[in-house]
Amino acid sequence: MQISKSMKNILITVFFAVLLCVSGFGQTTNKPMVVIAYYMGDGSNISQYKTEYLTHIIYSFLHLKGNKLVVDNSGDSLAITKLVDLKKSNPRLKVILSLGGWGGCPTCTDVFSSEIGTNEFAESVLDLFKIYNADGLDLDWEYPAIESNPGFSFKPEDKQNFTRLIKTLRQTFGTKYELSFAAGGFKEFLDKSVEWPIVMPLVDYVNLMSYDLVNGYSVKTGHLTSLYSTSQQPISTDYSVMYLDSVGVPMEKVVIGLAFYARIFSGVEAVNNGLYQKGKFTGYENYKDFDKKLNAESGYIHYWDNNARAPYAYNKKAKTFATFDNLRSVNYKVKYVKERKLAGVMFWELSGDKVSGGLLDMIHEAGKDSE
Repeated sequence: MQISKSMKNILITVFFAVLLCVSGFGQTTNKPMVVIAYYMGDGSNISQYKTEYLTHIIYSFLHLKGNKLVVDNSGDSLAITKLVDLKKSNPRLKVILSLGGWGGCPTCTDVFSSEIGTNEFAESVLDLFKIYNADGLDLDWEYPAIESNPGFSFKPEDKQNFTRLIKTLRQTFGTKYELSFAAGGFKEFLDKSVEWPIVMPLVDYVNLMSYDLVNGYSVKTGHLTSLYSTSQQPISTDYSVMYLDSVGVPMEKVVIGLAFYARIFSGVEAVNNGLYQKGKFTGYENYKDFDKKLNAESGYIHYWDNNARAPYAYNKKAKTFATFDNLRSVNYKVKYVKERKLAGVMFWELSGDKVSGGLLDMIHEAGKDSE
């Protein structure tokens, strides 16, 4: 009997889904909360951070050269080596390589449109795992099937090509290596970019970018990374989690995102303490610099939105507005993960944190009773 191509694809998906369940790889039942750090540094300062609090660290980012994933330079190679060395003192730590990032994969649509390109990519990733003793891949293709970075190509077929990419990677990796992807936390991505029922059985985690809900293109202020929706801002972490739940994504594979930075808006009038007002994005501040840059001496007053479970700050004199995560909002998000029985949290980005008394410390403290 001849099997159709569509039936063959279904059988492959089912086979690897069953294999993942039988092996226990990718199941998070009764496991501690995962804590995933994206990291862009050169590795020279990695020892100052409490990486023993992490389950995963994702080196960001590698890029495509032709159809292959490559380490761009000797500095990146050294950084990955230093991250992998952390496993000597923290054996549970998984070091993950990442493709892309915002503006980091201009040829994703073209490469993954062909079976040849997809296969060559998968084999090149496996080669890097073996060279560096890495533990998996995180795909940060921003974004399949929808417009992202101006000038980047995209097409509706990206959605199906992303599915083929995931299938090919899982077939190439088997169950030895982890596979995850970063997902936009906004409605257009959730609706148009991923075939959720087909993809999710084949991956370990979806890393939900439930930050940048207001971003560099926003013309009004709002919450960068609110936990709950409000009448003025319907998209939130909870909105995205509920969406994934509604389309059958296993909650034990969902990782929500935290922001270790603030977005700053200028030209914001003193109405509602600057919240939900017209403004222009002008830059970032890392969490480690909040005490110096977003303090009372600089003119900032800090506020708390109890509906969104989100902090913000406004400088009336300078007409600037800041939106961010802080210790309080991170505590709420970790509690949310435990209440909803999600996989855990991830954050962008480790080097933005304080070395001591920072957001990673709060994640650890709030998550203790989940271990």
